Amino acid sequence: MEDHVKSVVAIAALLVAALVSAPSAPAMTLGNYLLHIPDRRDFHTYVWSMIAPCRNPDNSKRQDCIDVDTLPQPIAKAIYGRAEATLADNRYTMAMDDPFGLRCGDIYYGPTIPTHDVYTWDATTLTGELVSSFAAGCDGAPGGQLTYPFFLTRM
Repeated sequence: MEDHVKSVVAIAALLVAALVSAPSAPAMTLGNYLLHIPDRRDFHTYVWSMIAPCRNPDNSKRQDCIDVDTLPQPIAKAIYGRAEATLADNRYTMAMDDPFGLRCGDIYYGPTIPTHDVYTWDATTLTGELVSSFAAGCDGAPGGQLTYPFFLTRM
């Protein structure tokens, strides 16, 4: 009977150790993702191609960074971009300058204002927020920033 109790205690200890040392959720996998920004006034959608890790100066792969190519759909008044998304505490952060970021007046043909856009998202849930900053607003309004929730869908 005493051996049975020792076995149960040993198994319980192993289970606790396995749970405590279980690996954390993996960062997002490399691939192509559709970027959804439902609240942003824009007629574009974007595909983010994240198929390669960033590289160190010696060309070795980095574990904390993904190269991101942004592909607008359609390409009218939009740019193909490239940036690095760095990973810290299970969140990615990526900054880009967009010469057409803020759309004024007619969404298709109206003027645009350059923005500095910072994207942050959770590597597990693929949800995040875009903070879009601009020096001047539409129709002479002062500069500022707009925040938009977004999510990514693996293609």
